[in-house]
Amino acid sequence: MKLYHGSLQIVKKPEIRPPQRTLDYGSGFYTTTSLKQAEAWVKRRMKEENKTKGYVNIYDFDETQTKGFKSLIFNSPNEEWLDFVMNNRTQKNFTHNYDIVYGPVANDRVYAAFALYEGGVLNKEELVKELKTYVLVDQYLFHTKRALQLISYNDIIEITL
Repeated sequence: MKLYHGSLQIVKKPEIRPPQRTLDYGSGFYTTTSLKQAEAWVKRRMKEENKTKGYVNIYDFDETQTKGFKSLIFNSPNEEWLDFVMNNRTQKNFTHNYDIVYGPVANDRVYAAFALYEGGVLNKEELVKELKTYVLVDQYLFHTKRALQLISYNDIIEITL
């Protein structure tokens, strides 16, 4: 399977860096199966950083090699996914011990729905029902150095504005 990572740099050797902000699944190396999502992410970063060039890094990932790795898989938004994302986003120093986490991206539209949940306008069941109507792209988080060994650099696509 091909995975994509949008960046301002060519990333031949992915690494886990401490995040500068809270993220859906915590610290680690994020990828997606959506080329379009990776392109959109790097274009947004290019605008934020006033850069004219960025990259979509392409990796090969063999899902059959994940035996022996602790994985958390969310095939769609559900209550467990909601709790996990909210814990990562709102609890200072929240950590987990999964090697790999896979599931939907909590994009800006999702955050707006999260705000309704946090404000008590929607309950958890209503929020999950609402989120299931959204078309969400996916993300893979490689949370440990060991998990990063499962992906190998393949190529890049240069992105310009």
